[in-house]
Amino acid sequence: MAMKQMQTQIMHSPTLDTVLMVEHTLQDAKQVIKIAELKRRLPRKVMHQTLMRILDYLQASGKILITTKGVVWTYTPKDMMDKLKKGGLEL
Repeated sequence: MAMKQMQTQIMHSPTLDTVLMVEHTLQDAKQVIKIAELKRRLPRKVMHQTLMRILDYLQASGKILITTKGVVWTYTPKDMMDKLKKGGLEL
């Protein structure tokens, strides 16, 4: 009589430190970078699934765009946006 074993898959959540590390790396890139390049630029290794979960969160929160060419930081804080508006042309 074979007993069936149920496997429970535990979803790992990245730490705040890891999320901030990815954010800072993307901000410093100042251009579109591929996920493989992002992994190389990170100060410490991050599992692929963890990185993808962080990128999903950052995209859902409006901080990055994930395109076919890679990932790019798009978030601009409100105070910086106000500064840009003051220096820009009014149409």
